[in-house]
Amino acid sequence: MVQQHVARRLAAILATDVAGYSRLMGIDEEGTLAQLKAHRRDLIDPKITEHRGRIVKTTGDGMLIEFTSVVDATRCAVNIQRGMAERNATVDRDRKIVLRIGINLGDIIIDGDDIFGDGVNVAARLESIADPGGICMSEDAFRQVRGKIDSACEDLGEQQLKNIAHPVRVYRIRLHDPAVPKPAAALSDKLVLPDKPSIAVLPFQNMSGDPEQEYFADGMVEDIITALSRFSDLFVIARNSSFVYKGRPIDVVEASRELGVRYILQGSVRKSGNRLRITGQLIDATSRANLWGDRFDGMLEDVFDLQDRITERVVGELLPSIVKAEIERAKRKPPASMAAYDYTLRAMPLFVAETGASEAADLLTEALRLDPEFARAHAMLAHLNEQRYRDRAAENRDAAKDAAERHARAAVAYGWDDDWALTHAGFVLAIPVKDVAAARSALDRAVFLNPNSAVALSFRAVVRATTGDPQAAIADAEKALRLSPRDPFAYSSEMALTYAYFDLDDYDMVSLHARRALDGKPDFVPARLALAVAALARGDREGAAAHLKWFAERFNAEPVVVLAGIVGVLPPGPVHDKMLAILQKTD
Repeated sequence: MVQQHVARRLAAILATDVAGYSRLMGIDEEGTLAQLKAHRRDLIDPKITEHRGRIVKTTGDGMLIEFTSVVDATRCAVNIQRGMAERNATVDRDRKIVLRIGINLGDIIIDGDDIFGDGVNVAARLESIADPGGICMSEDAFRQVRGKIDSACEDLGEQQLKNIAHPVRVYRIRLHDPAVPKPAAALSDKLVLPDKPSIAVLPFQNMSGDPEQEYFADGMVEDIITALSRFSDLFVIARNSSFVYKGRPIDVVEASRELGVRYILQGSVRKSGNRLRITGQLIDATSRANLWGDRFDGMLEDVFDLQDRITERVVGELLPSIVKAEIERAKRKPPASMAAYDYTLRAMPLFVAETGASEAADLLTEALRLDPEFARAHAMLAHLNEQRYRDRAAENRDAAKDAAERHARAAVAYGWDDDWALTHAGFVLAIPVKDVAAARSALDRAVFLNPNSAVALSFRAVVRATTGDPQAAIADAEKALRLSPRDPFAYSSEMALTYAYFDLDDYDMVSLHARRALDGKPDFVPARLALAVAALARGDREGAAAHLKWFAERFNAEPVVVLAGIVGVLPPGPVHDKMLAILQKTD
């Protein structure tokens, strides 16, 4: 008997399907089919052709595609997912078509135009564990693309895939990795200008000849951003996105496009002893026209007056009908001690970078010795102690929690007109103090004072999402992301969206936003928690296993016990109760 020859070859296989397809069809069959056809016609099929792929077959919402190169397959997948994100930007969230993609390199069997074998099966299983809008690939595929694509990859460890005999090491492509500026810039190119004057204040140059004075120049910019942000008729980009450009040669047109604003304010600071010189230049980036440029001289004790004069010039140019009373209301009360202000400015870069907490705390303690009622120093100390309390390995966690509450309440008492102090104090009052009423009051006041504060909106979104107001939380978080489109700390807003969708029982969206939070902070424990609990809620034991293993290894304890402890940090509300109930059902 002659054994029949079976044709085989090595190939890169891409498998994709639509997350939540049955739900979408239940909402609108004809509309969903029309959308899917349009996506295929205008984006998916052209990208497959562009990257030399062959569509093997389609199965309703799914596709199987063969490539001769893993690099081609991966670049095609990345371009499709980024294109889908852009196309979905204006689609109602309940009707978005979101793809999952799996990529494998393996041996396949050829039967006419069809293909079979483990190489195909592994790709299909990888697609099933990918997050909505995400891409998972096998280790065999990862080896071929390492260093050849513009996205970072995260090692998810060995996974036991359904009906696959041996565990497969899986990698997830991080489409929104902040370390990769090109994709972020490409997404920001699509930002639409707001329907009001929009401005970004870029980092001022330190002209003092002393690198040690860098903190002072940064403090000037932070205060000018805060002052401008208080005008509700302006759209002001947040500090975290503006400072992405620090230390880089800046093209104002490129920066305005990436941030989605029309106007750019640039400048410099020279500090020599007690003398200050601040220059400012306001540019209309759509025409490169210089609207004004000026120099502001004074003594160190005049710094707040100089900041106010710059703010008045900008506001007068962009909002000529603004009245003097509104400008007066927007001014922030200076601290009683300029030395206390200086110590706080020195602590700020350590605080923002989340490094040097001990050094920052020493500087802030000295600031409060000089001015015991300086609200911003109290707020920063509250947040530093909250971070120490959240570190489960830290010593004296209860003392840290008590200090966080003490400083947060002082920040509210002394800083009722300081939106920055209220923002950080309000977050601490919610987590870990769990005084939700006081937290809401502080954060509502902060947003009232500064409707352009991305941080205040983001923190209020977290509180709203965890305490039963998911739709308002989504609105706050999405506005925060628009106000700070290049924010390395965007994981806070993504976490708010994660909690909001958890309350709405939309676990696909929970996973999507939790993954985006991890893109910004790979070891972000709350995001890992949400992924694990969402997988358990869906009955996806395989998907949950990898996350539970991560917690077991990180905390050296039973993962479910660890997760229950982390859930306990959340304010009382529906998200806390749902997460705890899901964990309690887990054996």
